[in-house]
Amino acid sequence: MSTAEKTEKAEKTEKTERLSVFKTYKLYVGGKFPRSESGRVYEVSDSKGNWLANAPQSSRKDARDAVVAARKAFGGWAGATAYNRGQVLYRVAEMLEGRREQFVREVADAEGLSRPKAAAVVDAAVDRWVWYAGWTDKIAQVIGGANPVAGPYFNLSSPEPTGVVAVLAPQQSSFLGLVSVVAPVIATGNTAVVIASEKAPLPALSLGEVLATSDVPGGVVNVLSGRTAEIAAPLAAHQDVNAIDLAGADEALARELEIAAADNLKRVLRPQGVDYFETPGIDRMTAFLETKTVWHPTGSLGASGSSY
Repeated sequence: MSTAEKTEKAEKTEKTERLSVFKTYKLYVGGKFPRSESGRVYEVSDSKGNWLANAPQSSRKDARDAVVAARKAFGGWAGATAYNRGQVLYRVAEMLEGRREQFVREVADAEGLSRPKAAAVVDAAVDRWVWYAGWTDKIAQVIGGANPVAGPYFNLSSPEPTGVVAVLAPQQSSFLGLVSVVAPVIATGNTAVVIASEKAPLPALSLGEVLATSDVPGGVVNVLSGRTAEIAAPLAAHQDVNAIDLAGADEALARELEIAAADNLKRVLRPQGVDYFETPGIDRMTAFLETKTVWHPTGSLGASGSSY
């Protein structure tokens, strides 16, 4: 083959259009990426109705599997030092920063925002992770402490994580709202089963990829996508789920789930009008903490009866 023929062939090759490589979104359960147990998917569209992807449509079996994974991970995560949890959350923020452009694109498509506004949302979400990372080893000092009692005793109160928390992510705030409800749950030592925004699940499913490549142990956060009401019902009634955050439920669904959750006395955080851009308080951290109080005699020193 002559040089001219080789050049012509190379030019034709360069002009050949590549086939599009579409991203396959999957659930994130137990540190792995399974498809929905039922094999179902549903179409996700942008704010203009244009098709974006097929998202897995979780089943009740997927919800139960996620609870099993969260319960298995709870002991190790709750037993980790608060300082270590803070390091892990900060690592997540680092990973999010590294994939900033991907999340800007997904948030812009999901919420119908311009690129600059979507970038502001993503930046706020990364900052929110850093904010909660800083609270991991401070929250116990704020809400725990020594209690004054009438008697020769030490009386000390300290917070402990509630356990497995089901989280219904906000429907309209697909990323900043998601981070704002998930980060405080795991920052305090709980594990989470998260139901992504039904209409805009892609940022949440991508967050699962970030968690898998950071230092978060598998099962600490489990991400499901699909019909919120269908997935939330078995979680609200599940005997091994200790609490539920109804941020992504409307009033009718919240009422239904609250009744189901009462069967095993779950903690329930009702949906509220929240501006996720505002700096949060500690309410979402304390909502899923239990208080353990310990009594101990002070003892005496010498015949004078002075105590220490």
